[in-house]
Amino acid sequence: MLTLSGYQIIEQIYESSNSLIYRGYREADNQPVILKTLRDVYPSPERIACYQREYDIIHNLHLTGVVQVYALEIHQQRPVLVLEDFSGSSLAQLQLAGEIELEQFLRLGISIVESLRQIHAANIIHKDINPSNIVFNPNTRQIKIIDFGISTVLSRETQSFKNPNVLEGTITYISPEQTGRMNRAIDYRSDFYSLGVTFYKLLTGEVPFLGDDPLALIHCHIAKQPPLLGHREEIPQVLCEIVMKLMAKNAEDRYQSTSGIQTDLEQCLHQLQSNGKIDVFALASQDVSDRFIIPQKLYGREPELETLLAAFDHITNGTTELMLVAGYSGVGKSALVNEVHKPITAKRGNFITGKYDQYQRNIPYYAISQAFNDLCNQLLTESESVLKQWQEKILVAVGNNGQVLIDVIANLKLVIGEQPPVAQVGGQEAQNRFNLVFQNFIKAICQAEHPLVLFVDDLQWADSASLKLLKIILSDRSIQNLLIVAAYRDNEVDFIHPLAMTLDEIEKDII
Repeated sequence: MLTLSGYQIIEQIYESSNSLIYRGYREADNQPVILKTLRDVYPSPERIACYQREYDIIHNLHLTGVVQVYALEIHQQRPVLVLEDFSGSSLAQLQLAGEIELEQFLRLGISIVESLRQIHAANIIHKDINPSNIVFNPNTRQIKIIDFGISTVLSRETQSFKNPNVLEGTITYISPEQTGRMNRAIDYRSDFYSLGVTFYKLLTGEVPFLGDDPLALIHCHIAKQPPLLGHREEIPQVLCEIVMKLMAKNAEDRYQSTSGIQTDLEQCLHQLQSNGKIDVFALASQDVSDRFIIPQKLYGREPELETLLAAFDHITNGTTELMLVAGYSGVGKSALVNEVHKPITAKRGNFITGKYDQYQRNIPYYAISQAFNDLCNQLLTESESVLKQWQEKILVAVGNNGQVLIDVIANLKLVIGEQPPVAQVGGQEAQNRFNLVFQNFIKAICQAEHPLVLFVDDLQWADSASLKLLKIILSDRSIQNLLIVAAYRDNEVDFIHPLAMTLDEIEKDII
């Protein structure tokens, strides 16, 4: 049991994989409080930062729909958030899912949306709306939203491609763009998707997508339509349509404002109270956004996108391909390439990226080092059993020459451990040895069950060693399931540029 000076703890009310929640009161004035702390005795700096972020975000907020924070205390080097206690319990604890009456759901939904309206009006994206973070007092009918540990005070935020095991948020409620695999930024409409999943759970007792495999869940969120709620006769069709609109894959197809959601829920409640039933009506009649947001779509790139996706489809059948993306700086080359994230997820593939720098041309393999350090970081977030499988495959592939790769890919040491030193050889011999070991390494990494996409940007600034390595990889017919996407500024590459000459040699070798 937690002991904290100045507070009397009554009981522990909740325990998760990360946090412990207690109910008590402040001794100075008998103020009821909720105390939230980390389970870990020695928490990581990242987890401590989440508590500090939560305190900073809601400390100056005085919203009726958000639980208040009184203090951030430190107990044995662990942060303790002292929060308002209004005698509520989370919707998950109340076990309302699948049991809630229609009128109660509508009243509850309207209150939740009002709380979310207040949060968005303060320019905060919650990013973790789910039944565990919505607290309800059945006696006062008061609703408050909690847990702002991963929230952001931004109008939008870009999520990078990550291993599913380290994504922020609750994966069964996470929006497609929060997965980092939609090539779309996160904005306030991400909360609408999570709200839709929450409504789905309350109405049916089930979440739309369920499973133990995080990557499979992510693929469901970004690519699969949820089972329709209409199979339950007691749920009116228009309410099913509201939930499905909230859960649209693209943010542009969701509601654009809390007022639009609230108006439609209020219309449902009015019909139910007046007529005893809810008839179909046109949705989003009052859904007018108060923000100017340009749709996050690629315009005029359909042929290029089709070529990119076709190339990825080819390599999943056992080939290696090079795709070149040329254009001036800022024309959207990276945005086009990032569209491959969705099919990569479906095929359980890996995506890594590196970028050459005009001021680092003297560093061999500069972007390749970045990209494969990124891959190592992704592997290190896998489960212990999966990581061990990768370790064994890589060690078999590199033999006693692992140190050759570690000299260029420093994070590989964290994956395969300390490696024996290698014999010192001359410059050309050292390069040939590295190329051979790297070929074996990439054969182990690129597999039918885990195809690899390597994106190298600003290839016009690549060093000669990198260009030679790319030529060797693309000439090796035994390497499969690899797509190399290379972006470069064609206005900086003439016919005598090293890149142009290398591409000519690659083309001749392939032919």
